[in-house]
Parts: sequence; structure tokens; C-alpha cells
Amino acid sequence: MTTTPPLSLSLPGDFAVVRIPGDVGRLIRFGQWLDGCGYEDYEHAFVAVGDGQLVEAQPGGAHLAPLTQYDDYRPLWSTGRIALTEEQRERLVAAAHSYIGVPYSFLDYGSLALARLRLRPPVVRRFVADTRHMICSQLVDQCYLDAGVHLFDDGRIAGDVTPGDLYELIRPQQ
Repeated sequence: MTTTPPLSLSLPGDFAVVRIPGDVGRLIRFGQWLDGCGYEDYEHAFVAVGDGQLVEAQPGGAHLAPLTQYDDYRPLWSTGRIALTEEQRERLVAAAHSYIGVPYSFLDYGSLALARLRLRPPVVRRFVADTRHMICSQLVDQCYLDAGVHLFDDGRIAGDVTPGDLYELIRPQQ
């Protein structure tokens, strides 16, 4: 069994991935499987911003919420898995706060599916890289990019990231 730091040990700027139960979670899991992320059981991501708060993208738009809302979800944290300086943490938190209110975009899921099919016309590439709409994993990745931390060095365009991709970065080694 894998252990993850308790919420109280997460630091501002750390991100977490969690399982989303029910039909929405199953739909995201299936979409990630189609996207080539396997069938990992992590469908949501968010950034800790300190003072027991997080910033996450949700269908109503990105918002600030208490970390305690995920107490029963057993989040897997990036804490200790991605090295960050204090300056990077401060920039991550500032970036996360700057995205509060940014609308959610179900169309970004379509773009990720097109990427899997290797169908990426320039208009779609520009759309997915646009930070005026984001899904949860895009918000996490963009906050890190804004802080000067590149989570992925595989040539993907900004925004081409799922919760499953984030999980792969921090998954415990067997």
C-alpha cells in the first residue's frame, strides 16, 4: 500500500490528484484511457495555496476551496516528489490565485482526444493552449509553467495534460 503525505504536510504550490467517484469519474477515466493515459484512478487535480486552501478548476469555473473537502478522497500529493524553491512556490500560489474565475472547458477534453488521434489543426492547438478556459489538470500545469517549472519535457503543447498525466509524474515507484 502506498502512503501519501497528509493534507497538513502539503506545502503551498504542491499539487494533488484524487479519485472522483460516480459517473463523472468513470467518464473522465474512460476519456483518459482513450487518450492513452491508461486506466489510472485519478480524475481530478488541484493546487494547494496555503492557509488550508486550494485552487481548482470545476465546471462552474476555477475557485478557491478548503483542502478539507478532499479529506475522504485520499489525494496523492506532489509533496517531496517535485523539488520547488520558495520563490517558485510563491509564484505558483500567485498563479493559482490569478486563475480564479477562469471558466471550465469541456471542449479541452475534445482537443485531448484529437491529439490521441493525431488530428491537431492549428486552430485546435491554439484553443487548447489558451489560458482563458481550463480543465483541472491544465490549471495545475499552467500554474507550474507560470512559475517557471516545466512538468513535462516531451514536446507537448501547453494544456495537453490530463489528471492521469500528472499522476504519472508523482506515482509511487513499485
